[in-house]
Amino acid sequence: MRRFGLALVFLTFVSSSAFAANSIPLLPPPNLQASSFLLIDADTNKVLAEHNARQRSAPASLTKIMTGYVVEEEIRRGRLGTDEPVQISVNAWRTGGSKMFIREGTSVEVSQLLKGVIIQSGNDASVALAEHIAGNEDQFADLMNQQAQLLNMNDTQFRNSTGLPDEQHYSTAWDLALLTRALIKNHPQQYALYSEKSYTYNNIEQPNRNRLLWRDRSVDGVKTGFTNAAGYCLVASAERDGMRLISVVLGTENDEARMRESQKLLSYGFRNYETKTLYEPGTSLQEQPIYYGEVEALPLGVAEDVIVTFPKGYYQDIDASITVPGYFEAPIGKGDVLGSIELRLGDEVIYTGDVVSQIDVEESGWFAQLGDYISLMFNQSSVDE
Repeated sequence: MRRFGLALVFLTFVSSSAFAANSIPLLPPPNLQASSFLLIDADTNKVLAEHNARQRSAPASLTKIMTGYVVEEEIRRGRLGTDEPVQISVNAWRTGGSKMFIREGTSVEVSQLLKGVIIQSGNDASVALAEHIAGNEDQFADLMNQQAQLLNMNDTQFRNSTGLPDEQHYSTAWDLALLTRALIKNHPQQYALYSEKSYTYNNIEQPNRNRLLWRDRSVDGVKTGFTNAAGYCLVASAERDGMRLISVVLGTENDEARMRESQKLLSYGFRNYETKTLYEPGTSLQEQPIYYGEVEALPLGVAEDVIVTFPKGYYQDIDASITVPGYFEAPIGKGDVLGSIELRLGDEVIYTGDVVSQIDVEESGWFAQLGDYISLMFNQSSVDE
């Protein structure tokens, strides 16, 4: 079939109200007594507050978030069963620090050991799982580092499964937030364990060390950590009214301080920001002319949920602009990327994404295409004059 072509004319469509101001007045984030900290929205990854967020430091038992993540990946791939028995070695039993109190020579199911890692912060349980999965802890650390690379944790290096001191074992507030975000998104069943307030094994009940679980009902995770090198650390997450935040606080002076400073961050975020889904796939945002096809108008939409985080009270001031050609030519497939959408609030671009076709459009017959060609020629001539 002969193709008739004319130059594409690009169109920008603007919706929502115009915003006169160039910037948005924001309440400054709190000053925290911590060596580094970070607060992000879990859905949009927008940074709401930070200080030295990419500074490398000892992560202590926050390491165990990755230990549990690797275990869950092994389960997901069918290489490990939740009820699979794990033989406890002398090495695992002798591991110092916080313990699940497993005994050498016994057999413990993977699911029980996971609770020991997540709820009780058991170093012995962490080593037992590492040895069972990889043969030894060094090889398990290799798996941890491979997973860190996949998650773009570029300033992280693991040397063990526990977080016990090692000069070459480090991470950052930013990387730990990325890991926690991936855990919540990819392994929600495991994440649910982080909200359990206690776990009993071998007739020994131990409470979850994250005391924010008792202080704030919206908090449902995540993990505490402490060594002399790391100080008192906490990764926390909370959800209110459909908005989930992740906070990371590193290097505070005591347990009370890590709870207090984490609470400051979360309260600041929920009080001053909101997150909304503005557009969803399958919803037509506008229609554009299409020629040489079986329909005359092509509905356009977004490829994925458009979720944005912005200061509270400014929803009506978000400007949306869609940039697409003035018309299209068939054939076009559903989901084809045809343009872009940009959301701005004041001077800040808060979202950019693809605009896609909502339908398949096949070529029309030769006679109809000839009519479209004539129509295009006429319209082009009118524009040129």
